[in-house]
Amino acid sequence: MKTETLVTAPRLLERIAKRRGVRHFVKFAIVGSSGAIVSLVIYTVLQHYAAPELRKPLDGWFFSAGFLGGGISNYFLNRAWTFRSTSGSFAQGVKFMTVSSVALIVGLALKAMTTPTLGAGHRTWLIGTAGGVVVNFFVNKYWTFSEGRTPAP
Repeated sequence: MKTETLVTAPRLLERIAKRRGVRHFVKFAIVGSSGAIVSLVIYTVLQHYAAPELRKPLDGWFFSAGFLGGGISNYFLNRAWTFRSTSGSFAQGVKFMTVSSVALIVGLALKAMTTPTLGAGHRTWLIGTAGGVVVNFFVNKYWTFSEGRTPAP
């Protein structure tokens, strides 16, 4: 029985990897990771250069600036690489940033809920950022980039 499992497991993984939705999600995750780095850098720089007494009151603004900076980066990378879209870039950009804005609201809500326990800073940044990933992927895949997609190789 173990031999049968060993033979079918690679086939199952191969079948899963060939699914277009799985490839899209993996690419989306890679792009999202790069956007998270952009977001973290912006957030950290703003926190670092802010006067200490302003860091906590402006933490939500720092989070928002980083989140939107990462979102803009993600839009261009997802458009070109993840979904290989050729539709109107302005309309897609508006859709993408609308979805990002909803994800930002979710992230800010999660930050607000966790800040009393964890304090303002990088831990709550991570929780807020992670909050919108799944919604971001599915809404962007099926709404933002649903038209003009070229088949992935």
